[in-house]
Amino acid sequence: MGALMLAEGGTFQPPGADSFVLPPIFGGVTKPMLLVVLSAIIVGAYFVIATRNMKLVPGKGQFVAEFIYEFSRNKIAREHIGAKDFRPFVPLIFTLFTFILVNNIFGIIPIIQFPTMSRIGFPIALALMVYLVMHGVGFARHGFLGYFKHIMFPPGVPKPIYVLLSPIELFQKFIAQPAALAIRVFAAMFAGHLILLVFTLGGEFLLLEASAMLKPVSIVGFAFAIALTFVEALIQVLQAYIFALLTASFIGAALSEGH
Repeated sequence: MGALMLAEGGTFQPPGADSFVLPPIFGGVTKPMLLVVLSAIIVGAYFVIATRNMKLVPGKGQFVAEFIYEFSRNKIAREHIGAKDFRPFVPLIFTLFTFILVNNIFGIIPIIQFPTMSRIGFPIALALMVYLVMHGVGFARHGFLGYFKHIMFPPGVPKPIYVLLSPIELFQKFIAQPAALAIRVFAAMFAGHLILLVFTLGGEFLLLEASAMLKPVSIVGFAFAIALTFVEALIQVLQAYIFALLTASFIGAALSEGH
């Protein structure tokens, strides 16, 4: 599509990585920075307002707030950290899930239309926070040397295998897991938003610049853009859930007595 030559409009320039590099709005502040702050305000304001006057029979706002909290608490934190240890980590899991969810959904909201997590710096910052919490609780639970033993020498493995297994486990826990945590949500948001841009801008280009015979083809581009928006919405929710779930799993593994 990038090389498509049309009779009246020249060449279609497809969106690329430069579409995610936005100029500063003022000073050094960019749109993604403002969206991160806005998302924190939205999450905080919504849950404060929705739970301000709690009722036995909840209204829609209270019901949604309670559902999201219960889901974060019981289906993510409790199940993957364990009934014994999960309570101190519920605020972290709940905050990560809601914060990432709102920032992802920004990508399909008119006017805003930018998923904040498509900028790699934000997922890296969140993954680094999870990294510090995960290993912090691991060292606190098992001690410094005990935690490395917990990671590198899983029980039930023949001792000669440790020569190969221990470096792999060390690499996985300290590098691969946090890197994958950040890259997963970044790649999903980046790719999804890029695909939507291709079909939306391609449809617009065909509609405005193509010859009369090709203008109807723009309908196909817009139709795909609309259909993929719904798919992207599902992926945005799933990526927020997966990030929170993996965070809980990593914390649960760090706290566990076994490997």
